[in-house]
Amino acid sequence: MSDIIRLLPDHVANQIAAGEVVQRPSSVVKELLENAIDAGAKHISLIIKDSGKTLIQVIDNGKGMSMTDARMAFERHATSKITNANDLFNLHTKGFRGEALASVAAIAHVSLKTKREEDDLGTILEIEGSKVTNQEPVVTPVGTMLSVRNLFYNVPARRKFLKSDNVELRNITDEFHRVAMAHPQVGLRFTSNDTELFNLPSSNSRQRIVNIMGAKTNEKLVPVEEETELVTISGFIGKPEFARKTKGLQYFFVNDRFIKHNYLHHAVVSAFEGLLKDKNNPTYFLFLEVPKDSVDINIHPTKTEVKFDDEHSLYAIVRASVKHALGQFSIDAIDFEKEPQYEVPYEYSKKNTSLPKIEVDPDFNPFSNGTVSKKQTPSFSKPAPQAWESLYTGLDETSQLLDETEETLMAPSMFEEESISRNIFQLQRKFIISTLKSGMLVIHQNRAHERVLYEQLLKHITVQRGTSQQLLFPLRLNLPVDEVAILTQLQEQLEQTGFIFKTLENNLVEIDGLPIQLKEKDVPVVLEAVIRDSELDLPKESFSQSDRLAATMARGMSIKSGESMSQEAMENLVDELFACKESELTANGKKVFVNITGESLNLKFN
Repeated sequence: MSDIIRLLPDHVANQIAAGEVVQRPSSVVKELLENAIDAGAKHISLIIKDSGKTLIQVIDNGKGMSMTDARMAFERHATSKITNANDLFNLHTKGFRGEALASVAAIAHVSLKTKREEDDLGTILEIEGSKVTNQEPVVTPVGTMLSVRNLFYNVPARRKFLKSDNVELRNITDEFHRVAMAHPQVGLRFTSNDTELFNLPSSNSRQRIVNIMGAKTNEKLVPVEEETELVTISGFIGKPEFARKTKGLQYFFVNDRFIKHNYLHHAVVSAFEGLLKDKNNPTYFLFLEVPKDSVDINIHPTKTEVKFDDEHSLYAIVRASVKHALGQFSIDAIDFEKEPQYEVPYEYSKKNTSLPKIEVDPDFNPFSNGTVSKKQTPSFSKPAPQAWESLYTGLDETSQLLDETEETLMAPSMFEEESISRNIFQLQRKFIISTLKSGMLVIHQNRAHERVLYEQLLKHITVQRGTSQQLLFPLRLNLPVDEVAILTQLQEQLEQTGFIFKTLENNLVEIDGLPIQLKEKDVPVVLEAVIRDSELDLPKESFSQSDRLAATMARGMSIKSGESMSQEAMENLVDELFACKESELTANGKKVFVNITGESLNLKFN
């Protein structure tokens, strides 16, 4: 029997390694940006086309590479940062695996231009599927330009499983945000499909966060500062009243490297205990500096999961630091310098209030045929008998008519059931109870209204334009640039539902009109849900964008559990629900009402 175990060819081994290191276009973006940071770049440009599937290009003004280093950078296990195993625990830079560029070159067309300051000419290197097709001297500026084209061109199965352009672009934007926040001293520029999304100048941490998330973010931040022997903590947390239902604005950085750590996240959440509304999530941007030998960052290929030596102590310090910052914020919120002249004095409470005066015309005579002058003395003479008798003229006929009418109303009618109002009431401000001949109907008010709004909004999006309510003053919202870009893509469909946008650019969203059913205070919540759901990669054949938009808006605009409803509102909602094409389920497939029969109630008492 022949031997069956053999060594893999290098290009196959590189493709397998690429599956571990390069999961999607954002993985390439992360590696290239971190390489540029390690090269000492002061300005970096990221250029993307078709969400990274066609082109990912990173241009930096770092120190560049020699011709030999440029070639060696694409070899497996080649690195400038490790000489022995102990160096793994004393890393000061980002990329160190020695496989990233080799893995990228195995599944894409890669072009590298680089030049050092001391060299007269730079180097151009072109690689296709791990094979070097060209290497020669070239005139190029100091620094490095690395272009990755046609990602996964030779691994069609991997390319097939990439998500939609919106999802992939969002992942790339997230990686860009993480690198930008960790290195505010570096200027970064991000362009997607010839549209500039970000142009971030060199700044401090607070200004960098504001430049990314929008100008309004500045007033929402509370600084966190703590220095101990174990860790130095700096950064910001969001004020509790600005907490969101999404978990996007939560960032941990350890030694200028973005990480995900559920244990530390729990420490922050526990510090906010009692300050957040139900299902809201805190916002935080926390930077931790720990000794290099007290953290292991080599436990995962993406280097976003780390292991600390003393996690329990770190948990306690993070929690205490956040609680301390929240406490200082609460104290600062009290205004000790309020001007006393604007206060209502307490002595006013002791003063007697004067009753309002009512002026009455004493000369008014209802029995007088003419107008009585104010100077005239009122007459109290008894009117003539015939005048009094005239008041009772026709009274007998009127009484007879009223008696006949009353008898008619009291008589049994064939429409008696329709003339009596329905027996309908609200239970726990969550359910609508309506009696039936066979039992009773229990309707979930939130889901019922959601179903009604869903069908109305879907009709507006696909058939006719929705009705708008004009705002007296434009509603202004400051959102991150990438979220405004998503709203721009959905603008036409949102306007079909009744939105009227005045401005959609950079961080600013201005709205002149809203759908007739939408309250102004609910607009941020609805748009936040629309943006969040648009990033989900749902099966296109099952959920069209119109369906998803209508369902998301209906969920945000519907009557919530806990809201009181009038008798008329409940009756209208029940009528509208059973006029829907599908009244039993919401757009997400949740049950809207339950029919409880008299027989099932009888069984409860057996």
